[in-house]
This record gives sequence, C-alpha cells and structure tokens, in this order.
Amino acid sequence: MTVVAEQPHILQGTTEFRRAVLALFMAGFATFGVLYCVQSLLPGFSHHFGVSAGNSALALSVSTGMLAVAMLVAGIISDRIGRRPVMVVSLLGSALLTLATALVDDWSTLLVLRTLLGVSLSGVPAVAMTWLVEEMDSRSLGLAMGLYIGGNAVGGMSGRLIAGVVADHWGWRMGIAAVGVIALLATVMLWTQLPASRHFRAKRVEPAQLPARFAGLFRDAALPWLFACGFLLLGVFVTLYNYLGYYLLAPPYGLSQTVVGLIFTVYLVGSVSSAWMGQLASRIGRGPVLALSFGLMLWGVVLLMLPWLATMALGIALATFGFFGGHSVASSWVGVRAGGMRAEASALYLFSYYLGSSVLGALGGVFYTHWGWAGVCGFTLVLVLLGVGVAWRLWHQLQVGTPAPLVVAGR
Repeated sequence: MTVVAEQPHILQGTTEFRRAVLALFMAGFATFGVLYCVQSLLPGFSHHFGVSAGNSALALSVSTGMLAVAMLVAGIISDRIGRRPVMVVSLLGSALLTLATALVDDWSTLLVLRTLLGVSLSGVPAVAMTWLVEEMDSRSLGLAMGLYIGGNAVGGMSGRLIAGVVADHWGWRMGIAAVGVIALLATVMLWTQLPASRHFRAKRVEPAQLPARFAGLFRDAALPWLFACGFLLLGVFVTLYNYLGYYLLAPPYGLSQTVVGLIFTVYLVGSVSSAWMGQLASRIGRGPVLALSFGLMLWGVVLLMLPWLATMALGIALATFGFFGGHSVASSWVGVRAGGMRAEASALYLFSYYLGSSVLGALGGVFYTHWGWAGVCGFTLVLVLLGVGVAWRLWHQLQVGTPAPLVVAGR
C-alpha cells in the first residue's frame, strides 16, 4: 500500500501565499464591487425610473437576498467539483450580468438581472473562505482571511466610488459598465494566479442528508450566535450606507453625487481593520475583539445622529472599522469552530450575513420613508445593541478560540 505524503499548507511569506492572497483579494474586490456598485446610484435610480427610496434599494436587496440562498447550494457544488472552478465561473458570470445591467431601460428588467447576479455571485463568497481554511497554515490563516476580507472592503468602496463618480459625468449606465469591465479583469487574475487546491477532497452529499447536516450546526454552543452576528453586522452596515446618500444629497447638505461617492473611501479603514482585528484576535481572543467591533459600530451610529458633517464622517468611519473587524473575526471563528463541517457552517454564516443585508436593508427603507435619517439611526442603534449582547455572550460563556469540530453521523 502506497502512503501519500500530506501536502504542506501555505505559509505566510511564500510565493504561493502572495499569489493566493492577490487572487482572492481581486476576487473579493470584484465580487463586492459589482454587488454594491448600485448603492451609490440609488438616488439616481429613483430619479430615472420614478421609484421611491425603498423601491430603489431593491436593486441591492434582491441581489443580497438571492446571494444568501444561492450560497447554500454553491458550497455543496464546490464539495463535488472543487473550489477553484466554482469561483472562476461565478465571477465570470457576474461580470457579464453586470455589463448587461448597464444596457436595460426598464426597472423590472434591471431587478431581474440583479436577482440573477445574486445567484451568480454566490460562488466566490461561499467558497473563498473555505479554500483559505483548507489551504492556509493555521498560523497564516488570520492574516490571509483578513486580507481577503480587505479585498471585499476595497472592492465595495471602489464599486460604489467608481460607479458614483462615473455616473456623475456620464450617467448610471457607464458607472455600472465600468465596474463590470473591472470584474472581467479580476476573473482573469483569479484564473491564472490562484494555486491549485492541495487539501480539497471531493465528497458527495445526498440532498436528503442536508437538513440534518445543517440542523447539526445549531446544536453547537457558538455557531448559532455567530450566524446572528453576521446577520446583524451586514444588516446595520448596508442600512447605513443605503440611506446616507439620500440624506446628504438632500437639503440642508445638498452634496453632489461625486462628493457622496467619495464618502465610500472610508472603506479603506475596513481593509486595515479586517487584517488588524484578525491578528488582534489571535493574541487576545475572538470574543473580546468581536465585542469591541460592535462597540465601535455603536459609537459610529451615535455620531451619525449628529447634524455636523465632520462628526458624521467620523461616525461612518467607526461603523465601517467595527463592521469589517467583526466580520473578519466572526467568519474565521466559524471556520475553526465547525471543524469537518466548515463548508456547511460557512454557507450558513454567509446565508445569515446576506439575509441581514436584504431584510434589514429593506426595512431601513421603511424607517427612512416615515422618520427620515433619525429613523434609520434609531433602527440601527437597536440592532447594534443586540449585537453587543450576542458578542458579550460569546465572550463570557464559551471557551474562546477553542476549536470544537463537529461530527455528523454517516460522514
């Protein structure tokens, strides 16, 4: 019997580490660029298509809602055919759908394309974190995960910024098209630079087994609370950014679309936060850092309630820093905690994460319509306080940072 030597995991400082991080950074950049490029265009959609703020926000909510559902399937498909093919096909399809969106002139058709985009995009976020957990050495995982999420941050910022600035000069169609072209280039980068998987083992899961497998994750002491963290983190974050543009474009501020788009440059603090908070969690524990992240978001929302642009800028920066730090910690904690069921756990975490964006982002429109920006801030303040409570529970009632691999009968 031939014994196959275990392939080494990827270590920080190696060429493979740099290639992998660059490829996934660009994949995250493009994924969140095409997903969120419409956020800075929501007021423009209201004007062009004659829809309300809440209806305009559907351009983002339908994508994140379908993304949440489709990721449950994408992770299972990647278990069969591999992580890399799923990510490449996903990103290519998303780029093409984004370019198609720039050509439509009917609101219903735009929403259909954005719905299909959510399905297509699912392959990258559902699989990238699992690829990192499988292929990275445990000592390099925190930094690699942080840098990947940093790509998400820079992509989300750039998609909004590029679309907003281009739309201010050449219209919303050109803004969306510019982001679609960048996504095509990122697809080439992912295809050519991401190293082949060494630790992937194909497995087949029968559909009848799925309910029991997913239900098993909820018997863990930490995972359900981490799913709740994801729901609250992105729900608060998207709600703030969805309606901040409407608030600042209107009197008394009356800012231009370009200036409002520049607000998204605070995403740069997210790219710093995700890597720094990931490393901090390795030193002092994930629970304290997760609680700190929600605390920063809390102060951010409080500052956003004040009427001065300077305090609002600081508030959105604090909320952004806390959000990306919290997501980096919670997502890596899910992968470690789930052990042999990391693909299913990552899928459920991301399902909750994007469901928060879709549901809470849409509910935020109700609060904005009836009570304006003060209603949005009050709504998100309650959600952040819930997040603080969840993080506090995780910190004080669990053995922080201790892996608890899950075992499912029949696996």
